[in-house]
Amino acid sequence: MNKNSVYRTNVIGAGEVGRAITVDMDKNSIHKTNSIFWDTKGNDILGATSLPFYGAFVSEEKCQLFGDVSGKKMLEIGCGTGHSLQYQGERKASELWAVDISEKQIEKAKQHLTACGLTARFICSPMEEECGIPLDYFDFVYSIYAIGWTTDLEGTFCRIASYLKKDGVFIFSWSHPIHKCVVAENNMLAFKKCYFDESWYSVSLDEGTLTLSDRKLSTYVNALSKAGFVIEQMVEQSDDEMMQARDDTSDFAKKAKMLPVTFVIKARKL
Repeated sequence: MNKNSVYRTNVIGAGEVGRAITVDMDKNSIHKTNSIFWDTKGNDILGATSLPFYGAFVSEEKCQLFGDVSGKKMLEIGCGTGHSLQYQGERKASELWAVDISEKQIEKAKQHLTACGLTARFICSPMEEECGIPLDYFDFVYSIYAIGWTTDLEGTFCRIASYLKKDGVFIFSWSHPIHKCVVAENNMLAFKKCYFDESWYSVSLDEGTLTLSDRKLSTYVNALSKAGFVIEQMVEQSDDEMMQARDDTSDFAKKAKMLPVTFVIKARKL
């Protein structure tokens, strides 16, 4: 396997995270590396994305993918610090469940929800593994910038399908694969990475390490189909009104005007 370093951009937003080293895909090693990263460095380095925002310049308030969630049972994959759970709880969801690989993130989420007068059931586990989540139970499963951390996309989507009731909805967002390939340089956009490269890589950041794979959009679509989902809607265009309101003149904002930096998919279980 090629061990040469390759340019990579930030998984969540703007900027370069440095040179990445291609690594062999070992689930246990990746889970350990990434759980330590989120326990110690994650929020400080990568920040966090939570509802009503799906990512850079994409919002639920504009897209309205969830609709009315009052009385609905909801499961979040990769809950982070709990702000998306707060968003759903304040919209009168009847039950909030969450899974996350990081004990520290779950602790933060519990504290945050308690301060908001809300409660949720938390499970600390990789999303790929059986962890006691009830089957055929949820109206919605959603994931805000977390699904891309899975080491087994097809398996994860099959598990998510098993958690949903018939006609249940799965909504997730992640960094658009084109964004991960292109950088802004000297007022131009330049490709720095092959779109078709889905190899696993590690990046060292501020004495922390994360391990990821940049999957093609077709990989997500095909895995959803295999798991028994039908895609109802996909969003990949930056919201011009949001960009104007923020008056962002960074290279990242310029890039977001030219190509998608975030994608969101709404799929329904058949």
